[in-house]
Amino acid sequence: MQLQATNSPFSQEQADLLNKLLPGLTDAQKNWLSGYLIASASAQAIAPAAVAPQASPAAAPASKEVTILYGSQSGNGHGISKKAAKMLEEKGFQVTLSSMSDFKTNQLKKVEQLLVVVSTHGEGEPPDNAISFHEFLHSKRAPRLEGVKFSVLSLGDSSYEQYCQTGKEFDARLEALGATRLHDRVDCDVDFEEPTKAWLEGVLTRLTEAQGGGGAATAPVAAPTAEAPSAPSAPAAESVYSRTNPFEAEVLANINLNGRGSNKETRHLELSLEGSGLVYKAGDALGIYPHNDPELVDLLLAETKWDPQTEVVVGKQGDKRPLRDALIENLEITVLTKALVEKLAPLATNPDLAQLTAAGNEAAVKAYVKGRDLLDFVRDYGPLQGSAQDAVSHLRKIPVRLYSIASSQTANPDEVHLTIGAVRYDAFGRARKGVCSTQTAERLEVGDKISVYVQPNNHFKLPEDPGTPIIMVGPGTGIAPFRSFMQEREETGATGPSWLFFGDQHFTTDFLYQTEWQRWIKDGVLTRMDVAFSRDTDEKVYVQHRMRQHAKELYEWLDKGAVFYVCGDMKNMAKDVHQTLAEIISAEGGKSLEEAEAYLAEMKKSHRYQRDVY
Repeated sequence: MQLQATNSPFSQEQADLLNKLLPGLTDAQKNWLSGYLIASASAQAIAPAAVAPQASPAAAPASKEVTILYGSQSGNGHGISKKAAKMLEEKGFQVTLSSMSDFKTNQLKKVEQLLVVVSTHGEGEPPDNAISFHEFLHSKRAPRLEGVKFSVLSLGDSSYEQYCQTGKEFDARLEALGATRLHDRVDCDVDFEEPTKAWLEGVLTRLTEAQGGGGAATAPVAAPTAEAPSAPSAPAAESVYSRTNPFEAEVLANINLNGRGSNKETRHLELSLEGSGLVYKAGDALGIYPHNDPELVDLLLAETKWDPQTEVVVGKQGDKRPLRDALIENLEITVLTKALVEKLAPLATNPDLAQLTAAGNEAAVKAYVKGRDLLDFVRDYGPLQGSAQDAVSHLRKIPVRLYSIASSQTANPDEVHLTIGAVRYDAFGRARKGVCSTQTAERLEVGDKISVYVQPNNHFKLPEDPGTPIIMVGPGTGIAPFRSFMQEREETGATGPSWLFFGDQHFTTDFLYQTEWQRWIKDGVLTRMDVAFSRDTDEKVYVQHRMRQHAKELYEWLDKGAVFYVCGDMKNMAKDVHQTLAEIISAEGGKSLEEAEAYLAEMKKSHRYQRDVY
């Protein structure tokens, strides 16, 4: 029997093969082979690409599953991670997106492709929702990860000595555990859009190549923080305004909350969001793009003898601006860093700078830059040679200032309120001022406008169950988000008990929003309030002392499932409150301090211990 491809279900290759094999086969084998080839030919006719013959077996493509873990304090890392997940899903990848605190560590061995997006908090510390995963990964319980491909995006602030430290630690530890870099780590400063975009493009290219696709054909990645659609006709629920396209908000009110004779100046700022489409929740933050003090800029121009009207290029887009305008509105001049000193060193004419920056003098450079600004440097090591452009090319963009929102949008539909303490102090023979805080206090009047955007903070939120008890600790301007909590709970009729610990210097001059708290106590919106005014008694009393005085009741609230919130100073207050809380849990719960810390760690994982600290 001879078969021909013509008028048969077989291809010519299949017919030739069958004819070659037929003489040596039994009848049963001939019937089976004929049936197999007929089925194969039919499938080829339906979907020829699926069964196209290959010269040699190809290696199996990499998994299309990608896990993205983020550690984020202010919300930038979370926002970037969501954008990365959306981008990858649009390219056909199956993405698991998780906060590090929510990720089950026993699943880590099953991950094949891992993206880590993490910020560094304070002086080299992991953000709160990354602490437990960071500790696990650096412990003896961490598994070997030879099969894992990973890449790290590290967010930080180069004005801190431990710049992007947490990301660097994750990157090094994953490699030490045997994982292989999918794409090199990228460290981002406060102006993180462009390096983040480059990282996402690199990661997508590597993932696409692993699938057997050409990475060069990958479409450009959009800037990750452009969260809003670009078209003005977008749905009202999605504002066109974002970090990269801020809204010009009009000032409705600017009030000093402190009484006459206070050592402080705390501004209550009310801004209009009318027409912006911006939406926020209680616990979110507002980003402000501030301006430098014109007086400081003029002192710098006088010292450098630069022409204020000289046009300079600012930003990566090559925009040209008059020098004075750029120094006021675009460029950071109030923070001096080791990196900036090294970049400006070739322009400095003072020979003493070479000695300061010589190898082995890192400690001296660190001590010098602390608390100094660009004007200090020019006075100490100037004059600077070269053009103004030569110098300002090394200056970074003025960082955004984030402030906890002090209002509920449910209660104030077209407004957002802030509580900002003016920062003023003397150092190195000069008066110093906080950039944004004193702009608010001294140069922002009703009717003026300021550039803002909403920064979501999903790690500082009221409990979903309105009956859950809450405990709030917020001294000074840390009171801001708890004012938003109370407004929200009043509007929604939340039934859970609430307890506030507030502290400041003096009762008569520094009891921020006093009449509002008293009204909420009277109306039952706020169940209980304990205050600590540190300068009204011979011995200073702070919020942690009030906590300790009511240790038994506080532990009872925690034992009933209360959510514990802290907002304010990270370096001192938040650490003291944490230590006090651990001691209370230890004493009242009959636990060792180690067990109390484990109790707090579990509270963090279950979102019952939330911090908004700075």
